[in-house]
Amino acid sequence: MTPRDVDPRLLRGFVAVAEELHFTRAAARLYVAQQALSRDVRRLERALGAVLFVRTTRAVELTADGERLLPPARRVLAAHEELADAFTAPRPLLVDLNTAGPSTGRVVLERARELAPDCELMARFESGLTHAAAEIAAGRLDVSFGYADGLGPALRTPLAQLPVRYEPLAVLLPEGHALAARQAVPLDALAGETVYAGAGNPRTLEWTGLARELFAGRGIRMAPPAPVAVGEEEFSRVMAKTGHPVLATVDFLDMPGCVKRPLVDPVPLSPLSMVWRQGFGHPGLDALRAAAASLAAERGWLEPPPGSRLPAGLTHAAGGG
Repeated sequence: MTPRDVDPRLLRGFVAVAEELHFTRAAARLYVAQQALSRDVRRLERALGAVLFVRTTRAVELTADGERLLPPARRVLAAHEELADAFTAPRPLLVDLNTAGPSTGRVVLERARELAPDCELMARFESGLTHAAAEIAAGRLDVSFGYADGLGPALRTPLAQLPVRYEPLAVLLPEGHALAARQAVPLDALAGETVYAGAGNPRTLEWTGLARELFAGRGIRMAPPAPVAVGEEEFSRVMAKTGHPVLATVDFLDMPGCVKRPLVDPVPLSPLSMVWRQGFGHPGLDALRAAAASLAAERGWLEPPPGSRLPAGLTHAAGGG
């Protein structure tokens, strides 16, 4: 086998190992045995006459030749996928909305369905971009929405992302809470409160990280890890029992026995992006990207209001805080 005859399967294995820097994780991502993946990488190295990885008992690292191969390998795989898509009917696109309730993602999905009525865009509810990103990388999910800049580098690297909206944050309060009578809650009024933001939930690490940064230096405590309450009834019961406010977005589902109040002074924003696999193509994805862009332009979703606050590294786009 020469470099011109390389099987795309070998390149797919190489890219997975290059992105994971771990043979076991790469094999799990591709649903193959680790031994088979190692054999494929060795075959590719023999075909190219180059060593692509430095392997030790502790780590896997790309060599200079491996770094050089990665960009064209990704382009070849993208072209291979495009070729296959050109001659097959598009399969349903699996779109994670994070929650079954109202959301920005749902608004984008509904607009995309109008733009591409012949495409089957199927909603999924994975609850947490950290979890959804891993599902996208593994090919079990196609698109999701969330705070992509809050993902760790290993999860973010395989993804493409499109900024969609700076979502204003809110706080969900039990009806009898002292702050529930206010129409809006100043952020500093939460000082001394213990606020739930998904701590301990491995699916929502990006959301918990966003909350931790927002609470820092304001005297707001993070509620300790607890089992995730599933369903409106159980969520409301746990809220009533603990009395803890819950950090949410302004579009979060209205819950029985609770009131939702926007946060102000400053208005904290969560940068919501749409994410998908690098190199992935699908007419439904094209419709989602067009829908997100048009809605953002129409509704000013990417125009931070005066007096708002974005996470560190993004605050230059907001009005301060």
